Amino acid sequence: MSAPADFTRPLPRPTALSEPFWAGCREGKLLVQQCANCRAHVFIPREFCPFCHGETLEWVVGSGCGTVVTYTAVWRAQTPAFEVPYVVAVVRLAEGYEMLTNIVGVPPEEVRIGAAVRVHFVPVTTEITLPCFRLDPDAEDAQ
Repeated sequence: MSAPADFTRPLPRPTALSEPFWAGCREGKLLVQQCANCRAHVFIPREFCPFCHGETLEWVVGSGCGTVVTYTAVWRAQTPAFEVPYVVAVVRLAEGYEMLTNIVGVPPEEVRIGAAVRVHFVPVTTEITLPCFRLDPDAEDAQ
């Protein structure tokens, strides 16, 4: 299925390894792998734990809460596929892993390093729902 006419960005291509993550996004759940041996959360999806090299990784539902580690506002897109301005950010989730994502729902000048954020799922096709983040007005920002 193709993206809606007003959605022009390139879309991710799920693999057999990442499909549970994308299925979770479609259901409004931020899934992450957790190692059965050392209990570390593992993102991006892998076949083994990068911390203890354990081979038993389970999919668990994450909190979806995090903080902005760093970000940039894009005011001039490299291609016309992207509508500007948009914010690309690294978010550290409460479980300790980091995710490259977009901050949505606010002008770029309102985003700050340390800002508390919460996952916001953006459905773009029947197969792809993107995990973006919004500022969380109910949480205290990290310092």
